[in-house]
Amino acid sequence: MSITANKVPGVRAAQCHDVDSAERARKSNNVQVLTMGGRVIGPENAKTVLDAWLASEFEGGSSAPKVEKMEEIDRRYHAARET
Repeated sequence: MSITANKVPGVRAAQCHDVDSAERARKSNNVQVLTMGGRVIGPENAKTVLDAWLASEFEGGSSAPKVEKMEEIDRRYHAARET
């Protein structure tokens, strides 16, 4: 699902399988969509991962230029499609 979601301009999705990957996705990449593999993660672990992701916020800092670069690519792609 994250592969498909990432095809939509402006969307950043990450597949996460543990608390650390969920927190890093939000804090470092400002991910707006969280996906989890149903065959990889159990229901209780999924709730824990989701709670960690929801409690995390983008930290900016040294990750801000990377996120800005991703946003610029999205803007260019979207503008090219509108013409």
